[in-house]
Amino acid sequence: QLQLVESGGGLVQPGGSLRLSCAASGFTLDYYAIGWFRQAPGKEREGVACINSGGTTNYADSVKGRFTISRDNAKNTVYLQMNSLKPEDTGIYYCAAALGSCSYEYEWWGQGTRVTVSS
Repeated sequence: QLQLVESGGGLVQPGGSLRLSCAASGFTLDYYAIGWFRQAPGKEREGVACINSGGTTNYADSVKGRFTISRDNAKNTVYLQMNSLKPEDTGIYYCAAALGSCSYEYEWWGQGTRVTVSS
């Protein structure tokens, strides 16, 4: 069974950090681009960051310089390191897999992990 499982969410104060993980099972991530998306309450889902199969990354302007996406193919896991968190980063964070490129259709999605940034 092909599955993506996110973890690492939680409650953090503004200025704090979290590291999200996206672990794959049932398939190898080596040939896939992995994107992180988030959905804030009452808002549409938006792309946050992506890493393609070759390791090239891209970020939404709102998180550039604060978030870092990385992959460990040996662990079949992609990470999203989030620093200098702001209340507007609050939402449910999802990872998704697309074959090869961040521009392709995302075929598999995780169930999400909640991030709350609040004092």
